Amino acid sequence: MNSSSDDQVVLPPFRPGCRNSGLLMHVTSLPSPYGIGDLGPAAFEWVDRLHNAGQRWWQALPLGPTGCGNSPYSSLSSFAGNALLISPDLLIEEGLLSPTDCESGRRLLKSAVDFEAVIAFKHRLLDQVWRNFDSSARPELSADFERFCSEEANWLDDYALFRALKARLGGANFLDWPQDLVRRTPSALARARHDLADQINESRFGQFLVSRQGNRLKEYAHDRGVFFIGDLPFFVSLDSSDVWANPECFQLDANLRPRFVAGVPPDYFSAKGQLWKNPVYDWEALRRTGYRWCIDRLKSLLARVDLIRLDHFRAFCAAWHVPPTAQTAEHGHWVPGPGAAFFEAVRAELGHLPFIAEDLGIITPDVVALRDKFELPGIRVFQFGFDGHPDNPHLPHTYAVNTVAYTGTHDNNTTRAWFESLPENVRRAVRSYASKAGAETGDVVWDLIRSVWSSPSGLAIAPLQDLLNLGIEGRMNVPGVAAGNWHWRCTEEMLKPLLFDRLRELTISTGRMAVTGQPEHL
Repeated sequence: MNSSSDDQVVLPPFRPGCRNSGLLMHVTSLPSPYGIGDLGPAAFEWVDRLHNAGQRWWQALPLGPTGCGNSPYSSLSSFAGNALLISPDLLIEEGLLSPTDCESGRRLLKSAVDFEAVIAFKHRLLDQVWRNFDSSARPELSADFERFCSEEANWLDDYALFRALKARLGGANFLDWPQDLVRRTPSALARARHDLADQINESRFGQFLVSRQGNRLKEYAHDRGVFFIGDLPFFVSLDSSDVWANPECFQLDANLRPRFVAGVPPDYFSAKGQLWKNPVYDWEALRRTGYRWCIDRLKSLLARVDLIRLDHFRAFCAAWHVPPTAQTAEHGHWVPGPGAAFFEAVRAELGHLPFIAEDLGIITPDVVALRDKFELPGIRVFQFGFDGHPDNPHLPHTYAVNTVAYTGTHDNNTTRAWFESLPENVRRAVRSYASKAGAETGDVVWDLIRSVWSSPSGLAIAPLQDLLNLGIEGRMNVPGVAAGNWHWRCTEEMLKPLLFDRLRELTISTGRMAVTGQPEHL
């Protein structure tokens, strides 16, 4: 999903008078006939829905190829796209597949993502696409593919080899591969590239298709005044082409195993903290390169999206390092991050900082100072506002213009399920607060959306599940729980036009869209 720098949309920072809104929904949650949301017709229809409802922004979760637990925050590469998002319908349109090739996919579950079944179907499909392309490639498509491989070679070659080796070795963690491959001995890599040449090229072609379809969707969205917010995990997965190809960027021991792993101490989400087990960065080594790998990572994502949510922003100040043998994240220590020097290097390269700082969790004054030094918008979440303190920074009346306000995030329960779980005295406080944002409708979730839309924040966002007034069945993720996440999907029947008409009316009445229907530019 890459595009040239000439296609980049440079958006000014949040400022008074620039009030927009949008919805949060991961691409996998879109309706589609093939078991998982993708970059095809339903994505284009979703853009139309956002446009018609006066929404300026579509926020998605990370777009990389998922690994352990199918989590978008545990990717096999920071640079690659998720081939599960490739649309069979668009491949049929291009003549790379026939409708009969896709027939088995139409029998997959439509109400949720069955990842095991979807992965098997999409892999078979991409094998067929590669055979079709390889046997009768159109000259124009072949030229585009060759150009893509050349332009993206700095990460694509390692990623394609990594995936081919991983498939050949039964999906094993790369640390369990033969040592000459783990340590990237040149002769072993050359032998693998020769032996696995076809599989490597098929993996490259999958990335080409993700990029091609993503570019088409992005262009369509921009034509309709809809922009994308992407999500960049702070850490990377240990079992990834990132670590395999760039071990010098991470704190690893002589056996290339982590000296420390990442997590967070006990917080709102987990009494024992969250043990993520990602390797942590060697910031001194990265500083000596001018943060080259990190900047390339940012540029790769910015080719796909217009703004980046920097997940776990506080780690740019300090990250929680845990011994690799620990069973929980309770016993760790804070280690300084790169701080302002990192953002100065990024700004020198990009010319601007198109970021949203996910400043949730344990936030210390240095984190606030770093965010404000570079005028990055922070995040506020309505669900966090009711601890009994009237000056709680997550209460909408306290929001600054330079913030992004949410009813909840992908890590929260849905707003309806959250509200229903509250003690009665807190529910009364929530209802009372929401009534001040406008006339009560009797629909408490809608009143809470209204509270966020009425706030001073430059950007207001609600998960689609909240717009649909879903309960716990709509929850996307439970932090700290490894299984059962990321499956939620909406169906076409859920996306009723009246719902989006209502959202449009709210967006107009709260000043987040001009009455003419043209949203103010952020």
